[in-house]
Amino acid sequence: MPSPVEGCRYGRRMGLPWKLHGDGATVSATTIVAPDERLSWGRTIGLGVQHVVAMFGATFLVPLLTGFPPSTTLLFSGIGTILFLLITGNRLPSYLGSSFAFIAPIAAATKIGGIPLALSGIIVVGALLAIVGAVVHLAGAGWIDRLMPPVVSGAIVALIGFNLAPAARDNFTKAPVVAVITLAAIILVTVLFKGLIGRLSIVIGVVVGYVAALIGGEVSFDAVGKAAWIGLPEFTAPAFDPSQLAIYLAFVPVVLALIAENVGHVKGVGQLTGRDLTPLTGRALFADGISTVLAGVGGGSATTTYGENIGVMAATRVFSTAAYWVAAIVAVLLGLSPKIGAVISSVPPGVLGGATTALYGLIGVIGIRIWVENRVDFAKPKNQLTAGIALIIGIADFTFSFGEASFGGIILGTIAAIVVYHLMDLVGRARGTDEPTPAVSDEAHAATGGVPAEPRTD
Repeated sequence: MPSPVEGCRYGRRMGLPWKLHGDGATVSATTIVAPDERLSWGRTIGLGVQHVVAMFGATFLVPLLTGFPPSTTLLFSGIGTILFLLITGNRLPSYLGSSFAFIAPIAAATKIGGIPLALSGIIVVGALLAIVGAVVHLAGAGWIDRLMPPVVSGAIVALIGFNLAPAARDNFTKAPVVAVITLAAIILVTVLFKGLIGRLSIVIGVVVGYVAALIGGEVSFDAVGKAAWIGLPEFTAPAFDPSQLAIYLAFVPVVLALIAENVGHVKGVGQLTGRDLTPLTGRALFADGISTVLAGVGGGSATTTYGENIGVMAATRVFSTAAYWVAAIVAVLLGLSPKIGAVISSVPPGVLGGATTALYGLIGVIGIRIWVENRVDFAKPKNQLTAGIALIIGIADFTFSFGEASFGGIILGTIAAIVVYHLMDLVGRARGTDEPTPAVSDEAHAATGGVPAEPRTD
């Protein structure tokens, strides 16, 4: 049996009792609150609530767009965050919110077999991601960088966002006035405010649009009045259908997007905290995979790490995982309130149209940002064609049918990005026509304002 001192060391190594940072009340301009530290519990609770607010806007939009129950999604996002913190040993602060990368394949699956079939696709993706995480944990993450260099990962992220443009248009045109008000509010909040308020532009824009829709008589509170304040959310069982192979294959490219998100998250937090968190990459992938599987089993939206919450940490300089435990518990409690879920479900199409016009566009631009921050050389034909072909296929939503199977723009664009790049790279090296990219010094990169950041598709 370990001695009390050894037990304390073990508990601290596991990140359970967080060390108090300084006086627990202040953070100097030259320090940060590390993942294994915390401020006073009152301040920690306040920071946890901030993390809930930061993730809330994007997280509740996904179930509204896919037809999933919002309360169920909130519940599993909280549970998933707890699992993530446990699996990463409380060393990697993160909130697991709803992933936007699943929207297109979910829509395709729902048309054929309803939400149960879509949930089975989510489970497949989560299982594959967990397997990748286990492999990375044992073998390292170098093979990921070789399979998906920045030009490929950026193209995949970008085409996922741009492929969703028609969905944003459809909601926008249902109530264009409310949609314009929502979009204008998002733009104005982003440009007028800095820090946390600016990062909450989506939430604030949705609230402004909701009020406009309420004034215009476009909101129904029938379901809100009938819903209980406390109760279990709606659970939906998945339904696997082996005959729908094409549907399951349509979900596979999402695995690559989730890998890019999680790897970017680990690198981003490591850079901000000044710690080498690379050894946690496999754990992060595995945790997100298990969380996604669990959500799919119960009827919630798939999860992913959230850049919005990295923004909160960067603004507050507090990276304590204690705040994320608070956020996760609050999300679970919100998920146990059908009344709150009913309020979220009452958001009308016009508000969704305005919000998703901004969000889907941002997802596409983030893919481009990956190219910029990794200094992808577009003077090279292999990079030009990799990005160009993949984007055209994704944006136009090319389809390819083989028998009864039909494959859409996201899977075809993803395959194209990987195949075109590696084929041209292989032939170019063999023929000696692929000249190396001139090195750019870190000093020169810093002078242009380039700062590595986390790729997002949530």
